[in-house]
Amino acid sequence: MTKAPTPPIPLPLVEKDLAEAARRFGDSFTETGFAVVQDHGVPQAVIEAALSAMRAFFALPDATKLETHLAGTGGARGFTPFGIETAKDATVSDLKEFYHIGRELPEGHRYRPFMPPNVWPEGMPAFRTASLALFDALEAAGLRILKAIAVHLGLSPAYFEDPVRDGNSVLRLLHYPPVSEGAAGIRSGAHEDINVITLLLGAEEAGLQLLSRDGEWLDISAPEGSLVCNIGDMLERLTGGTLPSTTHRVVNPAPERRHIPRYSTPFFLHFRPDYLIEPLVPHPDMPAITAHDFLLQRLKEIRLL
Repeated sequence: MTKAPTPPIPLPLVEKDLAEAARRFGDSFTETGFAVVQDHGVPQAVIEAALSAMRAFFALPDATKLETHLAGTGGARGFTPFGIETAKDATVSDLKEFYHIGRELPEGHRYRPFMPPNVWPEGMPAFRTASLALFDALEAAGLRILKAIAVHLGLSPAYFEDPVRDGNSVLRLLHYPPVSEGAAGIRSGAHEDINVITLLLGAEEAGLQLLSRDGEWLDISAPEGSLVCNIGDMLERLTGGTLPSTTHRVVNPAPERRHIPRYSTPFFLHFRPDYLIEPLVPHPDMPAITAHDFLLQRLKEIRLL
């Protein structure tokens, strides 16, 4: 399998030479919709604490995990069991289970009607602490990447600060169990992400692929300790298609690695719910729509609503 052309970009370049960071991120995102990020600033201790907490949670009996499953909510918070999420237009569900953590908002906040409170497993205080620490660290990294994207688009470096302030971002703690021989479906079917940008830790394990413009599936090579970032549908819409939300998937492992589970922690960075996504360059197929309405539309397409 051919590797995608995604040379690693050091995130401190945003502070050292913003113009060069904008060029390198812009080139990578324009060509593939993806970028590989090194020196991302997420502390290793925060990553390890989150991995430890999620491994402990996913090792619980199914009945216990289901105590944090909120049926009928689109999986916005808490646990979504194995066999529910299905890629758009797919006929079989993905081979995964996951847990969603959102932004903690105070009572009375104007976005509480759009962003429900988090759900936490009983008797696992470290799970909450570790998850929220990772949420904050990944959001901070995402804001740095958005500065480079803004400059690439010819905008002010601070352009995205207001649209994503108190955004409906979600941290997904993701578990792909071992894959049985002859299993129907793959770990994650071909899809595009709904949000602005996605930041993914845990891509060192083989399996993540993107679909090139030539229709070829390319492996994404992520060096140990790196982070993978990709453009989501909301940013593609805002840019009128200039930055592509690229189709990607996670294929099943080679036979000798089928017994090994895979854990990853994608962070879906979102606009605030009432932000009007209106293409910077008018596009006849992309009418203005609020971030919340767009999210609901896409969740229905992937059968979470």
